[in-house]
Amino acid sequence: MKKDWFEKELEKYSKLSGYKKPEKHSDVIKLDSNENYAISQEFIEKMINTATENMDVREYPLGGTERLVQNISKYIGMPKEMIGVGNGSDQIIDLFLSSFTSKDTKILTSDPTFGFFEERCKLYSIATIKIPFDKNMTLNLEKFLSNSKKANILYLDTPNNPTGFQFQKKDLERLIREFKGLVIIDEAYVEFSDYSIVEMTKKVNNLIVLRTLSKSFGLAGLRIGYFIANEKIIDIFTRVIQYPYPLNTLAIEAGVIALQQSKYFSDVANLVKMERSRIITNLQQMKIFEVFDSKANFVLFATGGSGQRIYKALIEQGISIKNLGKIGSHEGCLRVTVGSQEMNSRFLTAIRDLLN
Repeated sequence: MKKDWFEKELEKYSKLSGYKKPEKHSDVIKLDSNENYAISQEFIEKMINTATENMDVREYPLGGTERLVQNISKYIGMPKEMIGVGNGSDQIIDLFLSSFTSKDTKILTSDPTFGFFEERCKLYSIATIKIPFDKNMTLNLEKFLSNSKKANILYLDTPNNPTGFQFQKKDLERLIREFKGLVIIDEAYVEFSDYSIVEMTKKVNNLIVLRTLSKSFGLAGLRIGYFIANEKIIDIFTRVIQYPYPLNTLAIEAGVIALQQSKYFSDVANLVKMERSRIITNLQQMKIFEVFDSKANFVLFATGGSGQRIYKALIEQGISIKNLGKIGSHEGCLRVTVGSQEMNSRFLTAIRDLLN
């Protein structure tokens, strides 16, 4: 009988697709995962070498996350008692979903939204109410407000992945204030955007704001995530829900060093924003694509029926971008990460060559 139960559980999970990671290609310029290649590799290597000198991996990282939290606190200007950390923001999302939801929970979100979040909702059999993007790849605030009473949790990644959309600040603040359940705002790309709502966590007790060092700090491989919320949420999460040692020693040391040099990363983020404008302008001037505004470190554009052909042709030219297919009524959607100036120029030249 127990065996039958386990086999049924395995069969149930086997039907789920899980989060799909990008295809791995050899010898290509990698512009498919929103990684930050505008950061100097030499700078990162020097930082990692310094971190290695400061640590001993034979020891558990006692006090390590506390030091990391102190440096995050200085960086964002929020009390350390309002900050929690995790093994990437993915793990933080997973722990909140597994700890605070049931099969009766309903989550209000956008369509599309962060793919990992969607797949985790499927894993835990959580129903979602999805508000689709309109023809301009923007979201309708009133549709969220009219559905807010039907849901227990509101999840929004802002800026949104994969569209780059961000609500006007006053609209997002209104939605957060009027939603009565748990509000999770994912600000993974906030350093490339127009604003943050992190200050609202001081007054709104049901608000959690997710952040990461994967994007603007270029530390995707170290998996350093954090979130801001009221002190009670942080206490329960850190003391009861989170693992005893959620981050490894190298990640902690590198994270501390990176945060202490945040001015460098801020300058890089500003460069990325300038390059993002260049990509958008150049794609628009080609007058063949529908190019959408972005507040993140990537640009989404629709190609009609040419998405797969362009994607494969770029691979052949040594450039990998994200092939998203259809989003809403838009066919052949492709998403390109904003990389270094040289990488972006290579991408734009390749696109022009394809069109000619």
